[in-house]
Amino acid sequence: MKIISIRTTPVLAPLQRPVRTASGAINQFPLVLIDVSTDAGVEGRAYAQVYLPELLPALNQAIISLADMVTGLPLAPRDVHAHLLRRCRLFGMKGLLGVALGGLDMALWDAWARARGEPLARALGAELRPLRAYYSVGMYDAKAVEAIAEETLEAGYAGLKIKVGFPDFAEDLAAIRAAKRALGDATALMIDYNQSLSLPEAMARCKALDDEGLEWIEEPVLADDLEGCARIADAVATPIQIGENFHGSFEMRAAIATRASDLVMPDAQFIHGVTGWLEAAALARAAGLPMSSHTFVEASAQLLCATPTAHWIEVLDAAGGLRQAPLQLKDGMLMPWDTPGIGLAWREDMVARHRVT
Repeated sequence: MKIISIRTTPVLAPLQRPVRTASGAINQFPLVLIDVSTDAGVEGRAYAQVYLPELLPALNQAIISLADMVTGLPLAPRDVHAHLLRRCRLFGMKGLLGVALGGLDMALWDAWARARGEPLARALGAELRPLRAYYSVGMYDAKAVEAIAEETLEAGYAGLKIKVGFPDFAEDLAAIRAAKRALGDATALMIDYNQSLSLPEAMARCKALDDEGLEWIEEPVLADDLEGCARIADAVATPIQIGENFHGSFEMRAAIATRASDLVMPDAQFIHGVTGWLEAAALARAAGLPMSSHTFVEASAQLLCATPTAHWIEVLDAAGGLRQAPLQLKDGMLMPWDTPGIGLAWREDMVARHRVT
C-alpha cells in the first residue's frame, strides 16, 4: 500500500470559550487538517496546531513540503518517520518542522490502523480502556473560576486544570482556593503557569502552594530550563509537571536525566507523532514516571491506552467544533472511540465555514 496524496486544510477552529494564558488569549484554534490517501483507497486523518494565526500559513506549507518528500512511499509509518528524519537532518526537526512531522505522522498511523480495521490502540497491541480525564481551561480570577468549576462537575470530569500566573501571587492563590472550594475534595485541581515565571519567583510561588492540595504545578519556568525545573522539583512537595514542549523523545530523555519533573505530559504533535510518543512511553516506563497527554484528545486517547504509565488525559478539545463524534465522558473517565484509526471524521460544513483561504 502506497501513499498517493496528502491534502492539507488550514482552519481557525471554533472554541467553546477563549483560552486565556499568561502570554495572551487564543480565541480560535489555528489548525491544519491533514488527509492522507493511499492507492488501496484507505485514508488517514489527523491535524497539526499552532497557537498563532499568523503562523498558520507557515505550518501549512511545512506539512506540504514534508508531504512532497513521502508521496509514493509505502504506508509504513516508522519507515516514513525515519526517512523524514534523514532528509531533514541538516536542518533539524524542531519548531514548525517538528510540528509538521508530528501531525503528518499521526495521519499516517491513522491510515495504517484503518487499513487493519482496528482502533490505533488495538493495532498497537493494547486494548481500549477508560482514561481519567481532566477539563483544561484558561486563566480565570477567583470570581469567574467558580462557574468553571461548576461546569467541570456537571460535565463529569475527574479533574480541572486552570491557568495561573497573575501579576500578584495573591490572585493566583485566590483563584486556586476558589476553585478548590467549588470542586470539593473528590475532584483534582491542577494549575499551569505556562512558563511565565522567573526561577526565583517560581520557587517562591510553588513553595507557597505546597499546602493547597494540588494534583500538580505545570511549567512554572521556561520549558527548556531543565536545571531550573529540577531545582523546583527537588525543593517543592507538590508534583511538578512538564513535557508539552518536548520536541522529540530525545528532549524527554534529557529532562529525565536531569530529574526536571515528577511527571511528564508529552504533546502528541511536538513529540513527533505516534512514533515519537511510543519512544517517549518507553522512556517513561523505564524511569517510572506517570505520563499524561497534552491536547490532541483523539490521538492521545488511543496512545494512552498503549502507555504503561498512563496517568491523565487532558481535554482541551481544539478540533471538537469540526469533528463528527462527540467525546465519550462518564464518571470522570473518557472512553476512546472504538472505530478504526484514531476515530476522526470531519464535519465538512464546519470545515468549509472555518477554512482559511
